[in-house]
Amino acid sequence: MDNAAAPAFSTLPLPDALLRGVDALGYTAMTPVQALSLPPILEGRDLIAQAPTGSGKTAAFGLGLLHRLDPGRVSTQALVLCPTRELAEQVGGQLRRLASGVPNVKLSVLCGGIPLAPQLASLAHAPHVVVGTPGRILELLGQGALELGGVRGFVLDEADRMLDMGFEDQIRDIARHVPRACQRLLFSATFPDAIRALGKAMLRDPAEVSVQGAAHAPAIEQRIVDVDPARKAPLLAALLLEHRPESCVVFCNMRRDVDEVAGSLAHYGFDALALHGDMEQRDRSETLLRFANRSCNVLVASDVAARGLDIDDLAAVVNYDVPSDPDTYLHRIGRTGRAGREGLALTLCTPQELKRMEAIEDRLQRMLPRDRVQAAEGRPKGVPRAAMQTLRIDAGKGDKLRPGDILGALTGDAGLSVKAVGKIDVLPTRSYVAIARAQAPQALARLREGKVKGRRFRVAAL
Repeated sequence: MDNAAAPAFSTLPLPDALLRGVDALGYTAMTPVQALSLPPILEGRDLIAQAPTGSGKTAAFGLGLLHRLDPGRVSTQALVLCPTRELAEQVGGQLRRLASGVPNVKLSVLCGGIPLAPQLASLAHAPHVVVGTPGRILELLGQGALELGGVRGFVLDEADRMLDMGFEDQIRDIARHVPRACQRLLFSATFPDAIRALGKAMLRDPAEVSVQGAAHAPAIEQRIVDVDPARKAPLLAALLLEHRPESCVVFCNMRRDVDEVAGSLAHYGFDALALHGDMEQRDRSETLLRFANRSCNVLVASDVAARGLDIDDLAAVVNYDVPSDPDTYLHRIGRTGRAGREGLALTLCTPQELKRMEAIEDRLQRMLPRDRVQAAEGRPKGVPRAAMQTLRIDAGKGDKLRPGDILGALTGDAGLSVKAVGKIDVLPTRSYVAIARAQAPQALARLREGKVKGRRFRVAAL
C-alpha cells in the first residue's frame, strides 16, 4: 500500500481529540498495518497481528486503547506488556503524544531495572494506561499496588520476543488478573507455533492481520559478503569504510561477541558502542540515548538488547553473524529503510554459515548478490566520526531542570549557536545534551565554569 492509496486517519470513527494526537505525531495517511487492524480494533474485536518493527503498530493499538478510555473514571483501563524497558518507554512516549489532545489522561511506565518506590508512589492514584514489562507488573500485582479489574484493553507488544525471553508463564499469570471480557490485542514480528498457541489461549475469535516485512521492500539493498572467519573484524571495518553509513547497527548472534566487536571497531577509530543484556540498565539506557542523538554512529548489539531501539532513519544494518533463522533476519533488516527511505542490509557469511543463508534466501524467494571486500589494515585513515558528542549533567527533573534551561546556558554564557545543540534529554536525576563534535570541548568547559539555572552541576563528556 503506497501513500497515495493509503486511507487517511480521518476516515476512521475517531474523535477530534485523538485525530489531534495523530497530527502531533506527524502522521498523514495510515500504514498497511494501521489500515488493516484499526477497523476491527475500533469495532472491539480481539486481534492477532504480524507486523515488523517500524510498521506503525504502536499507533494502531494505541488509538484503539485510547478510543475506549474514559478519562473521568479513575482506574487502570489499558495495559500494554513489552519485552524490555527500552521498548516500554518508547511505547509510553508515543501513547502520551497520541493522547495529547485528550485532557487528564494519566499514563505510567512500570518496568524493572529501576527503583520500585517511585512506581509504587505513582500508583497512589491509578493511571488510566499502564505500559510495562511482565516481571515488574507481576511484582506490583503481588503487592496489591496495581489493580487490573477495570482494564478494557490488553496488548502484548512484540509477543514473540517476550516468549523468547521466557515470559510466557508471567504473561499468562497477568492475563488472569485482566477481565475476560476485555479486548485483547497481540502483535508479533513473527508467527511461530508458540505465538499461535498463546493467541488461541488468550484471544476470543480474533481478527488476523499480516503485513509483509520491510525485507520485501525495494528500498532496502540486501547484500551478502563472503568472509574468512578469522578476518571478520577487519572485514567489517572495511565494509563500514566503504559504505560510510551515517548510522549503523551491527548484530551479533552471541552476547559475548558484542563487546569484542565494538572494541575492535573502536580500535579502528569508529565511534562504536556495545549493547547487550549483561549491561546495567543505566548503561544500556545511556548507550541507546547516545546512539539516538547521533553521538555514536555504530551500535553493536544482541537481538534482545536492541528491541527498544527507536531510530526511524537507520542507514544500515550489518549481520556480523548469519541469523539462526529467517524470521530473525527479517526482523533485523526491517530496522532500516523505514518510512520510504533507502536502507542497506549487509550480511557477513562464512563457509560454515552457508546453509543458514540459503534458508534465508529460500524465504525471500530470491538469491542475494555476493560481494567481497579487502580487510582493513592497521588504523585506516578517514574513518567517519559521529556528528555529535554527548555531555552528561548530573541533574534532572528532580532538580526542576528543563531542556530550555540547558539550551539557555549553552547559547547564553557558553556562546554556542542553537545549530550546535542537538537532542536534549532530561531524566529524573541526569540530563544529556548532544553537541556538535567540534564545539563539544568548548561547551564542556563553559558549562563546568558557569551555571545552569543559577546553579553549578557536575558535567562530563561521554
